[in-house]
Amino acid sequence: MMQFEYSRASDVADAVRLAGGQAETRFLGGGTNLVDLMRETIENPRSLVDVTGLSQDIVARADGSMLLGAAAKNTAVAADRDVRARFPMLARAILNGASGQIRNMATMAGNIMQRTRCYYFYDDATRCNKRNPGTGCDALEGFNRIHAILGASPACVATHPSDMCVALAALDAVVHLESANGSRALNINELHRLPGNTPHIETALTPGELITAIEIPACSFATRSIYRKVRDRASYAFALVSVAAAIDVGDDDSIRDVRLALGGVAHKPWRASKAEAALRGAPATEASFVAAADAELRDARGLHHNAFKIELARRVIVDALQELHNAKASRSANGQSNGNSRGGT
Repeated sequence: MMQFEYSRASDVADAVRLAGGQAETRFLGGGTNLVDLMRETIENPRSLVDVTGLSQDIVARADGSMLLGAAAKNTAVAADRDVRARFPMLARAILNGASGQIRNMATMAGNIMQRTRCYYFYDDATRCNKRNPGTGCDALEGFNRIHAILGASPACVATHPSDMCVALAALDAVVHLESANGSRALNINELHRLPGNTPHIETALTPGELITAIEIPACSFATRSIYRKVRDRASYAFALVSVAAAIDVGDDDSIRDVRLALGGVAHKPWRASKAEAALRGAPATEASFVAAADAELRDARGLHHNAFKIELARRVIVDALQELHNAKASRSANGQSNGNSRGGT
């Protein structure tokens, strides 16, 4: 039977003090991932610090940005009127992420910190560098349908499971942190790490460092954003490929700005920076969308069972961008029609 110490933090300072900067301490939020890992003896913390009593605030600022407390429940964030209006891709990503029961328990920080759902990571009869560094990776030659096509390494081909984090990556969310050494902030795209030779080190956080809030900067064109997820079954399944997207198209039908991130394809939420660079200034056409997807996926590498993801990702990227552009064209046409109608009366 696993033995550990349990304590409940009253505030951020108390949580940091209780953690004491120890690598063997884990912060307990919703517990929807950590408790599972403890049951499987994959996680063996010496102590748990319960942080469910920390901020659950969801604050909409006047400048269009939002600040979400680390302990805010996923259900509350997805249902929040300002989140749905300002950042619909985030609300949709959360709703696509898990069952209602899990969303009711899961917290913002807990979702960010969840670990991989790789079959081999959970099976202690197999080799897994993430679970036991240096032992090898059985997923490379095993059943790897859900595994990575971007940013993988010979040490690990697992994918990050979060839907929510894909939207946060596209939105340039900033994660606020607190530790015994003080406060700092990290762009979420810098928080999660690619596997390299150390897949067991999954984030840039230091031992005992606590997520206190998630800040989403203002982005005017994110009000018309989408999240598209392709999976093996309609509910409660991890993404084979997902896309969080928003585009800002000018009156001349050229793309002024774009936000694009992918899920289900890498060890971390994958910001599609090459595709974004290809799209900025380009005409909003299917040909541009295809060229951008090809630029992002040029370095993709498939395994025996997941090579199909490369073409699937290309199609989902193009389809998501086309949907956004068609919606913009439809709004423009309706506006022009309404204007003509008013002018004739």
